[in-house]
Amino acid sequence: PSTSQLALVGHDSDIVEHGLPFTPGHELSGVVVEVGKGVENFSVGDRVAVPFILSCGDCRECARDKSTVCEDQEQPGFTMPGSFAQFVAIPRADRNLARLSEGVSFVAAAALGCRVTTAYRAVVLQGRLRARESVAIFGCGGVGLSMVMVAKALGASPIIAVDVSQEARTKAHQLGATAIVDASGLSGTQVAEKVTAITGGGADLCVDAAGFAETCEAAVYATRRAGRMVQVGLPLGHTPAIPMARVAGREIEIIGSHGCAAADFPGILGLVERGVLRPERLVESEVDLATGAATIQSMDTSSPLGIVMITDLGPPCPPKSRV
Repeated sequence: PSTSQLALVGHDSDIVEHGLPFTPGHELSGVVVEVGKGVENFSVGDRVAVPFILSCGDCRECARDKSTVCEDQEQPGFTMPGSFAQFVAIPRADRNLARLSEGVSFVAAAALGCRVTTAYRAVVLQGRLRARESVAIFGCGGVGLSMVMVAKALGASPIIAVDVSQEARTKAHQLGATAIVDASGLSGTQVAEKVTAITGGGADLCVDAAGFAETCEAAVYATRRAGRMVQVGLPLGHTPAIPMARVAGREIEIIGSHGCAAADFPGILGLVERGVLRPERLVESEVDLATGAATIQSMDTSSPLGIVMITDLGPPCPPKSRV
């Protein structure tokens, strides 16, 4: 499709590992301008959103509807040219695009692309969170804040946000967290004790959105008996010491979660259409392509909580220059 809106996230700084030339960008929405041979479900003019995991449809995981762990997946901005361009070629469009209704803006759809859809899958599909259940979210960066919003949309209570950053905790409260835990200076055990006290025995669902050994361990300890712990962040540094005796004795489920398939987009788009989930609240600014490129460079030294959205891609390319 042609890219109408695209968002920036910290992952895009991974371009340094690709070398140049390379086109980053993996959160996008747009309009279909051309369809390839064999495409049946989409037509020119359709408004679409794109997941960051593009599945092959042929491997054994795709055959059992596990496309987020496709054995031959592609990812825009990582393994193939991404969305910092006016046009992006999406392979196997019938399984890797999601149609947008007129009630979902391109800005909201691009904001969904990675962090919000990842949060939705982790909380709703993998974590199976229900209304009035308790949830504790460890790490309130882009994905963690999105989890707060999804949990609120589902009617979860309490929604506990855990972070060392005052800015992140404040933002989490603004987006719907009903209880806040300041983890600065605390051990993982102490953080878990605070969550246990708030919930009266541990949260029904704990999610590690940060990806540190300490947050992973604390999330397990803070999970109630027969509760669920979902791992989304990729643990950095030390390997987490998971208390497997506790996991077995308390029948705690530990579940991994990675991305979100296009087939699951209707569920999250429905929340957006009803106005109970507003991903555009994560957008901090709308910029042109040059400013977006400069923002990626600045991510080496800073990590913005919100989304920088590229909404100005410059004048349209002449048809002959389209690739």
